[in-house]
Amino acid sequence: MIFTSYQFGLFVAVVFGAYYWPPLRRFQVQLLVLASLVFYGSGQLELLPLLLLAVLGTYLCLVRAFDNRAVWMPVGIAFNLALLAFFKYKFLFVAAATTHPSGLAPLDVLLRLPLPIGISFFVFHNISMLVDLTREKRPPPLRDVFLYIIFFPQLVSGPITRAGQFMPQIAPKRLSDVDVVAAAKWMLAGFFFKLYVANNLNEMTSYMDYPLYETVATPDRWLLVFLYSYQIYADFFGYSAIALGLALLFGYRLPVNFNLPYISASFSEFWTRWHISLSTWLRTYLYIPLGGNRKGPAKTCLNLMIVMTLGGLWHGAGLSYALWGLMHGLLLVIERPFLKVLGEAGPVIRATRMGVVFFCVTMLWIFFKLPDFDHALGYLSGMFVPTDNPNPTKLYRNMALLYALPVLIQHLGLGALAGGGLRRSEPYLYGALAALAWLEAGPESAFIYFQF
Repeated sequence: MIFTSYQFGLFVAVVFGAYYWPPLRRFQVQLLVLASLVFYGSGQLELLPLLLLAVLGTYLCLVRAFDNRAVWMPVGIAFNLALLAFFKYKFLFVAAATTHPSGLAPLDVLLRLPLPIGISFFVFHNISMLVDLTREKRPPPLRDVFLYIIFFPQLVSGPITRAGQFMPQIAPKRLSDVDVVAAAKWMLAGFFFKLYVANNLNEMTSYMDYPLYETVATPDRWLLVFLYSYQIYADFFGYSAIALGLALLFGYRLPVNFNLPYISASFSEFWTRWHISLSTWLRTYLYIPLGGNRKGPAKTCLNLMIVMTLGGLWHGAGLSYALWGLMHGLLLVIERPFLKVLGEAGPVIRATRMGVVFFCVTMLWIFFKLPDFDHALGYLSGMFVPTDNPNPTKLYRNMALLYALPVLIQHLGLGALAGGGLRRSEPYLYGALAALAWLEAGPESAFIYFQF
C-alpha cells in the first residue's frame, strides 16, 4: 500500500477507528504494531520475516547490552550494518540475473531476495535505539521496541526518529487530545505536493532516463534537471508531510524533515534544512563519534568527506551515489573557511549565495536521478553539446513551470506578504490544495525514497 492509494485510506480509517474504540484502548500499542506488520506485509510479504528478525535480533542485543554495553552494543550495530550491507550492496559482487550465484541453495535463496523496502530507515532506527537506550536503567518492553522501529507512517521512508524522541511518547492516547487541524494541514499539503507537483513533473523528468534523454534537445536537458530538483523535493516533502499528519492522528509527533532547503545560503545550511532527520542522524552517530570538528581543520574536513560519502552510499550501491555524497562533502569543505569571513550578508549577497547553492545542489541531482555513472555522465555532457532534437511529446514547458510554481511560492514565502489575511484565507487555501490534488493529479508514481 502506498500513502496515495484508496486501499491505504481505508486501512487508516479502520485502524484509526479501532485505535480509539474504548474497549481496545489498553491495546493501542499492540494494535499499531499489528497494523504496521500488515502494512509492510502488503508490500513485501516474503520479507516480513526479515523485518521481524531485524527487530528481535536488535532487541536481544539491547537486553544483553544492559549487562555488557561495551560488547553487545557494537554487536547489535554490526548485526544491523551486516543486514544493510548484504541486501543493499550484494549486487556489487553478484550479478542480479545469476540463477545460482553461490552454488549453495540456502544462500542463493537469500541472494535472490529483493531489496527490502525501507531497510535503510529501520536499520538506522535500530542503531539509534542501541546507542540511546543502553544508557537507560532497563530495556523497554518488546512491544514498545516494535512500535518504535516499525511504526507504519515512518517505516518505509522516514523521517528517521531517534529512540530518545519517540519512546517517551508511548502512552495511552485519547481522541480528544488529537490535533486534528494540524494533522489535516500536514496531510493536505503532503498529498498536494506529491500528487499535483511531483507526479506531474515525473511524467516529464522521465525523459532524463537512459536512453530517452538522447532524444532531448540541449535547452530541455537543462530544464529537466531543474524540474527534477523541484520534483524530488515535492516528492520527499510530500511523503514526510503525510507521515507527520498520520502520526499526529495516532498521538505521535515525528520530527519535521524539511525546512525550505532551497533558500539555503550555504551548503552547511542546506544540510540543516534538507532531510533533517538523516543529517541529524549522521551528525549524532557518525560525525561526532569520528571526532567532529574537535581535532583540527584537517581532521574536520576528512570527517565531512567520510560522512557525506557514506551518506551518499546509504542511498544506494552505485558510483553515482558515492560521487553525489563525495561532492557534497567537498562543497562543505570548500566553503568552510569562507563562512566566518562572509558573516552576515546583505540581501543581494545572500540572494547570490542562494542561487549558487541551489544551482550546485540541482546539478548534483543528475547523479541521484541516474545511478548508472555512465548514464549520468552521458546526460551531463549532452547539456553542453548543442543538438536539434525535437521536444518529447510530454514535455510542455508552460505546464512544467506551472507544476513547479508551488515549490517556488512555498520557498519564497510569497504567502507571508498577505499578513493576517493569509490566516483568514487558510480554509480556502487548503481547499484549493485538496481540489488540485484530486482533479489535477499526475499519473501515479512511487515515492522516490521507497527505493532506499
